This record gives sequence, structure tokens and C-alpha cells, in this order.
Amino acid sequence: MTSPSACVITVSDRSFAGEREDRGGPIAVGLLREAGWHCPDAEIVADGAASVSDALRRALARGAKLIVTTGGTGIAPRDETPEGTRPVITRELPGLAEELRRHGLADTPKSVLSRGLAGVVDPFGALVVNLPGSTNAVSSGIPIVLTVAAHIVDQLAGGDHG
Repeated sequence: MTSPSACVITVSDRSFAGEREDRGGPIAVGLLREAGWHCPDAEIVADGAASVSDALRRALARGAKLIVTTGGTGIAPRDETPEGTRPVITRELPGLAEELRRHGLADTPKSVLSRGLAGVVDPFGALVVNLPGSTNAVSSGIPIVLTVAAHIVDQLAGGDHG
């Protein structure tokens, strides 16, 4: 049996321009690989709704079943990851996004400012999750995503509710 396919997209103007090292993306990739997901190195894109939507569509076209974005979920003027995600997902999973924010409170009270979304993309059978860009948010968020990701992908493929 082949490993499920995952993709990490880092959303950051500074990392895209080479002005800052992407630290969150490699953490997410490592945790996904450790959990048995096939995951190439993170793709880095600039902030903005269009660049996020385009990157998500490329990942779907490559067959990714789990797509995690990191960055662009806050309230800064260029933080448009949710706006780029919303037109790509077909059904939101608000409980997952809420749990990520709730769990983030252990690290920082600012986790409530994350506007990140989670949802599925039909008919691709994929799960998309927006995480904040901080390394703490990625390190604590990926394990939460992993608690449900395989089940979601199985369900989308027609699996039983077991």
C-alpha cells in the first residue's frame, strides 16, 4: 500500500523573497513524514489570496490528499490565506479550525486571532488546513491535524464511518 500524499505550502512574502528562512514548513513536512505521509519539501509562495489559491490547485492537481498551509492567517494587510483557501474548499470543517485555535491558547492568547480555515475539496478527496506561521503553531497543530486526517481522507474516498 502506498503512503498517502501530503503537501505543505508556506505563505510568506519574506520567505518567498529569500529574506527569511522558512522554519515552519520544514517542521510540518518532518512531522507529516514521521507519521507516514509522503510529503515533498514545502513550497513557498508569496502572501495573497491568488497565490494561495493557485498553490492549493497545483497541490490538488499533483494528487495531494492532505494540504497544510502555514502562514498568512492573521490580521496583517497581506494575510489572505483564508481568502485564498475559501474558494478552493467545497465544505468547511469549522470544528477542526476551532480546535487548532483552542489548542493554540496553551502557547499564546493571540491564537484566537488566527483566521485559518479547514475544509475538504470535492471531488479531489482532499483535506486542506490553514495553520499560523509560527513554529509553535505548526509543531502543536500538525499532531491535531494528524488525529483526523487519515480518517477524513478515507471517508472522502468512500470508506466506512468506523
